[in-house]
Amino acid sequence: MNAVDFLEKFRDQFDETDPETIELSTVYKDLDEWSSLIAFTVIAMVKVEYNKTVTGAELRHCNTVEDLFNLVAAK
Repeated sequence: MNAVDFLEKFRDQFDETDPETIELSTVYKDLDEWSSLIAFTVIAMVKVEYNKTVTGAELRHCNTVEDLFNLVAAK
């Protein structure tokens, strides 16, 4: 698992947001498209792609895409 691959998979969860605007330093909760539905798709992506479980509470405690990557990498 590497950060670039994770970032690409994270970007794929968004339909209306320009992928190039999402970086590791992006505070994803500030994105206009961020919603509970996107949160669920991110949790599902982590499970499917990395076979790791992230809870809603853990997702809420992360601020940036990099924070989320580090959480998943540490599991």
